[in-house]
Amino acid sequence: MRLLLLFALVALSQSFLFAPPRIQRSVASSKSLHKPLTAPHIILPSSRQSFVLYANDFYAQLGVSRSASEGEIKSGFRKMARKWHPDVNPSDEAKEEFQKISRAYEVLSDPSMRQRYDQFGEAGVSTSAAGGGGYGGPGMEVDLGDIFDSFFGGGGGGRGPGAGRQRQRGPVAGDDLRFDLEVDFQTAVFGGEEKVRIRHLEKCETCTGSGVKPGSQVRTCGTCGGTGVVMAVTRTPLGNFQTQQTCTSCRGTGQTVDEYCGTCSGQGLVQKTKQVKISIPAGVEDGNKLRVRGEGDAGPKGGPSGDLYIFLKVKPDKRFRREGPEIYSDVTVSYVDAILGASVKVPVVDGEVEIKIPPGTQPKQVMRIKGKGAPRLGNAQQRGDHYVTVNIEIPKTISDKEKALVESLRDLKK
Repeated sequence: MRLLLLFALVALSQSFLFAPPRIQRSVASSKSLHKPLTAPHIILPSSRQSFVLYANDFYAQLGVSRSASEGEIKSGFRKMARKWHPDVNPSDEAKEEFQKISRAYEVLSDPSMRQRYDQFGEAGVSTSAAGGGGYGGPGMEVDLGDIFDSFFGGGGGGRGPGAGRQRQRGPVAGDDLRFDLEVDFQTAVFGGEEKVRIRHLEKCETCTGSGVKPGSQVRTCGTCGGTGVVMAVTRTPLGNFQTQQTCTSCRGTGQTVDEYCGTCSGQGLVQKTKQVKISIPAGVEDGNKLRVRGEGDAGPKGGPSGDLYIFLKVKPDKRFRREGPEIYSDVTVSYVDAILGASVKVPVVDGEVEIKIPPGTQPKQVMRIKGKGAPRLGNAQQRGDHYVTVNIEIPKTISDKEKALVESLRDLKK
């Protein structure tokens, strides 16, 4: 029966489990993806439901009442442990009973778990549904406690300590923003400074983020008593289904306002364009991202701002290739210089250096210039190496004199 009830709970919540995740708002390149703020002032949250099913009575297993104090729960556990501990009770059912009272004490001695048990029954503190190969597919674990907390906020309306009180929530942070920034090759290697223009939400200065017109009265909702929800209990064969529905009087806020702020239309936020200065550290690469704290959207009701993430794209350089701190380039020398050796100048990321081509250099031979690569990200004093691939130029046509000299050289090799 316990397993059947547990399956029923998971089946009712499966549509929520596989809902697509929320995507944060972003800014793409210089074009903002923000939608303009529009009325109405408040978006109605969806209705909430909670289910209270008691398959096992943990309080009865410890021999205490539902209003028992922490000390009474501990005393009840010790009493039952002396009775059912396998070391002192050799009966066949002792081990199973001791496991039950141990589980009951584990839940009731933890204030958070006790509140969830009081509100949702044993399903609210269950760690998985039907084990590793049960409902939902092999190896899938469903934490019903997490499910109920995420759906119903873990409070309000139940029989736990939070019943009848307005749910207290901390400030909600604003959304993070994304900006795609293209930088040139040199800036990526040695760092620099860029300016970007973004559009984000800032706290309304008129109402200081509250959404309420200055001087207007804010009152506790008389319909829901400030909880933001109204309750309804329905009896079913599976148990009592306790339904929380959004209060229509206050639209789920728990408060009624005489007049909202006209500047922000009651949102507490206004959209503004701002120029942000970005410091590019030396050694960044294509695909790296930088975080600028506090430059995302401001949070609702005075909550902290999110962050701005700068996604970097490095423009290619026709002279160089880069792999981390290592730089690669090519140099072309004549076949005569490859045979006899020579000194040639090659470009590097910070100028030009002269390298020696040793006699007998072969095509595609690679030469290393130590310490002339890109700085390492996070340690600009340490640089990688520059690798030069030697290409040997073979002329398609030569003069008669050159031909005679080459033929003479061939005769010498015979």
